[in-house]
Amino acid sequence: MNGPSKFSKQTVELKPAARPSRIRREPVRADNKLETLAGKIDWGSREWEIRLAVVGILLFALGLSALVIDIGHVLSL
Repeated sequence: MNGPSKFSKQTVELKPAARPSRIRREPVRADNKLETLAGKIDWGSREWEIRLAVVGILLFALGLSALVIDIGHVLSL
């Protein structure tokens, strides 16, 4: 087996890390806020998106169940 090498070369000096880009440090906030009669509500926020999706799914399910019950009522006559 070989022993450890004894070269007299200096190690490579690395440059300091580059500054992170301005976009990643300070992102610009989008101004998607809509005003309503009740005050300022951010309709584009994640919370409102989830709430509106749940309401939409519930209304779709209610309409579909009403349609099935109506068709069942018509066919049972």
